[in-house]
Amino acid sequence: MATTSSASHQLVVLAAALALVGGLYVLPKGILKPKESRSELNSDAAKTANRDGGGSKTNGSKTEASSGPVPATATDNGGAHSDDDGHDHGPSAPAAAPHTTATAAQRQELARLLAQYKAAPNAEAQSAVAITLARRYESVERFDSAGYYLEQVALASPTSQNWQRAADAYFQAFSFAASDERVKLLGGKSRELYAKVLQKEPGNLDAKTNLGMAYMASENPVQGVTILREVLEADPRNEKAIYNMGILAVQSNQFDKAVKRFQDLVKVNPKNVNGQFYLGVTLARTGAKEAAKAAFLTAKSLSADPALAASVDEEIAKLK
Repeated sequence: MATTSSASHQLVVLAAALALVGGLYVLPKGILKPKESRSELNSDAAKTANRDGGGSKTNGSKTEASSGPVPATATDNGGAHSDDDGHDHGPSAPAAAPHTTATAAQRQELARLLAQYKAAPNAEAQSAVAITLARRYESVERFDSAGYYLEQVALASPTSQNWQRAADAYFQAFSFAASDERVKLLGGKSRELYAKVLQKEPGNLDAKTNLGMAYMASENPVQGVTILREVLEADPRNEKAIYNMGILAVQSNQFDKAVKRFQDLVKVNPKNVNGQFYLGVTLARTGAKEAAKAAFLTAKSLSADPALAASVDEEIAKLK
């Protein structure tokens, strides 16, 4: 459940894992350094641990250290959440590893809440604890576990809001997944839950956009593109859908199309930092150096993020 404000602090918020069999790759949410080539970025993405638990040995340069290994089974929800989150994952689950993003106090609180969840006298009380548990797991970037407990809340009270909260948490985990198996598993879980949201709210374009992005990691990525286009047909000014379509164009090296998408995005919202930055990137790739420089400087003026400023400076230096 990433917020718009938190996303704005990242130079490159690569919207949800993008995986096309023909050449698009899963990219982590993080900063795309200008000096990195596409092949280097893809290589790093392949070894980057997802933040909801991939093991510190698989941690790439784009994310913080992971919070421990997760099982990779697709039965009974196992593998779609972390192995030490208080429910059975079956015999295939590995032993729990210590959190690397949680303090001792946070781990103690999680243990206390897990015990409280199991001892809850009724569904209402259990749901209340589950919501708190989910928040705590989010705070230590265990988004898969947060998704699991939010899904329990939704099963007890199947409102569209509850389904979306669970779907958003799994989608966050999906966005950081590195291995093909985790991408498919978490993408599938995201699609399942967003479908439940849309059954109740067919006009929910935020859920529909995320559903489209989750399809990009499926065996039917064309369906994802179709869904994103449907979102734009319903709302041509939808920033999230425009941005994601632009990212898809970048990853398939269709820079002319990408320029058009990011131009549309900054027309809708001139203060969209990522839109301005990517407009600069794509304009530079098409040889429009002066226009690219203007876009980069606009992006820099919109944010106090030193990482953004450094990356803009590097990109501008490459234009000379």
